[in-house]
Amino acid sequence: MSGHSKWSTIKRQKGANDARRGAIFTKLSREIIQAAKQGGSDPGMNFKLRLAIQRAKAQNMPNDNIDRAIAKGSGGGEGEQLDEIQYEGYGPGGTAIIVAALTDNRNRTVAEIRHRFSRGGGNLGENGSVSWQFEAKGLITIPVNGKDPDDLAMLAIDAGAEDVDVQDGQVEVKTEPSSLEPVRKALESSGLEIENADFALVPKMTVELEEKAAHQVLRLIEALEDLEDVQRVYSNAEFSDEAIESYAG
Repeated sequence: MSGHSKWSTIKRQKGANDARRGAIFTKLSREIIQAAKQGGSDPGMNFKLRLAIQRAKAQNMPNDNIDRAIAKGSGGGEGEQLDEIQYEGYGPGGTAIIVAALTDNRNRTVAEIRHRFSRGGGNLGENGSVSWQFEAKGLITIPVNGKDPDDLAMLAIDAGAEDVDVQDGQVEVKTEPSSLEPVRKALESSGLEIENADFALVPKMTVELEEKAAHQVLRLIEALEDLEDVQRVYSNAEFSDEAIESYAG
């Protein structure tokens, strides 16, 4: 598992008891609203909506909140207009960073993101400045839970996974975007627990960082993720276990 993926997992687990749960719910609600607007209110026919609902439930978002977000998204022209925008920039140590946002105010969002980059020792770049360093993939995380990791890896490969990485009690399964749902279904039908399934931008090459630079990048990523309009942050930074542990501690 890459350092960034490991940190994302720690953040996700931490988020379940985070004092900022309201902000997390706002992000999840927006994602559900947008998915329902784009593909309809039936999760069985709308894969993006199904993924968004799964992520919301993983964060213990109440069903009433989920239902309201679906209703709001499928209500035609009612409610706020949300735009999906991708921002690109550079962080400390020459790292490449992509920020995926969902916003009702582009001017506010770009100003906030530019400010966070500047304060974090980086800078916001032009469209296309770093996106060529990433590729779209599906990512599925499976907890080992006492099972043989090699057996889990073989099940994932048999299900159509492109690549599998076993580390720290988890199996990270990489797929082509179009294969995410079939692979997820196949793994679930094999009786495996799916901790997370999502589309992601995966770096083609990673940048290894010394501890000081790693902490700077982690602070920048957290500052960006804390913005209400930001849904995802991707980077090509590779964090050592020691850097993550010292930062998290």
